[in-house]
Formats: sequence, C-alpha cells, structure tokens
Amino acid sequence: MPRVLVVEDDADLRRLLRAGLQEEGFEVVPAARGAEAVAIASEDPPDLLVVDIGLPDADGRDVCQALRARGLEAPVLFLTARDAVNDRLAGFSAGGDDYLTKPFALAELVARLRALFKRGGIESSTTVGDLRLDPVTHAAACERESTPLTPTEFRLLATLAARAGETVRRRELVRVAWPDGAIVHDNTLDVYVARLRRKLGSLPTEIGIHTVHGVGYQLR
Repeated sequence: MPRVLVVEDDADLRRLLRAGLQEEGFEVVPAARGAEAVAIASEDPPDLLVVDIGLPDADGRDVCQALRARGLEAPVLFLTARDAVNDRLAGFSAGGDDYLTKPFALAELVARLRALFKRGGIESSTTVGDLRLDPVTHAAACERESTPLTPTEFRLLATLAARAGETVRRRELVRVAWPDGAIVHDNTLDVYVARLRRKLGSLPTEIGIHTVHGVGYQLR
C-alpha cells in the first residue's frame, strides 16, 4: 500500500483527500504546514507526496526543495490554484514531478499518483561506461562516488542510458518522464537536463548528456 503524505492547510480539503485516497488503497499521512511536513518526511519518508503550493508557513516548492536537500526521492505532486506557466515551471525546477490545478477531480489525482508510483523505478541497474544507475537508491554512481536523483531525473537518465549513443527525441523523454496528460513545456525538459548535467559533473566520469539541436539528447 503506497504511503502518501498530503500537505494541505485547508482542513476540509485535507479531510476529503484523506478519505478519498484511503478508499482508493493509499495509506495517508496528513499535514497542515510545511514545517510539519518536513519533520514527518524526514523521520519516515513516504512513497509519494501531495503538496499544496500555498501553505501558511511556506511555499510548497520551498518545502519540496528542503526535502530534496535531505535526500528525499519520493515523487512530489503539487496542488496549486494558479495555472500560470511560470508557476508550473517553478514547481518542476523545485524538484516536483507533476501538478494539479484546483479545483480538480479526485479520480485524476488518484490516476496521477498511481502513475507516479508505477514509474518510480527501473527494474534493473544500468551501466554506461563507468557510470552506473542504481534503481534501488535512485542514484547515479561512478567509482566510489554517487549522487542522488529525483524520480523524474532518474527516469530521464535511465531512458538515455538504455539507448546510450543514440539520440532520444525530446517528446519521447517527456512521455517517459512525466505522467500522461501533464503539460510539459520545452524549457521544463531543459531545466531537468541541466540539473542532470550538474549532477553528472560532480562524479569522476566522462559520460555526459549531449544536445542534438532541434532533435533531443544523447548520453555518451
């Protein structure tokens, strides 16, 4: 049973989400504030997070970044009343994996959470040159050094690694990395690729992500 941390300050919505998700087979841990969510997730990491961006004590994106900095790799779905492109991109840049704009249907939230949970890992490890991808720890490693990856970063890098030396088209990377129906703009993918390049740059490997302009990316 996937364990979901729901971070929502609206008490009525929080109760509805808890009841609805429990009926769909999720174990739900509720939180009303960002600080509470960080404490809960740091002590007992959940499998998934649903985080309202407009929390009373913090921006949900800052909460996500704080958890990522603590090593949390669970997928994060943001809830927001805003539908501006910049808000969505900021959510992805903060380490989020998906978003829903309020109001939303519970069925859509459930579908997106199940997709995130299902896509959370790759069954076997992958090696490209001296670079290794570990699906258990969601990390990229070289020699004795490793760097943690978020679920979305891992899916992107694993897709490139599975076809090392080949050009993987942008639309294919988007399709693999984000749930069906997610609105993902070109610069959202670019943000994630830039983050992956920085992480690979911290390892003693010569393997890197190369841009094939107008087409996609290669790992070689």
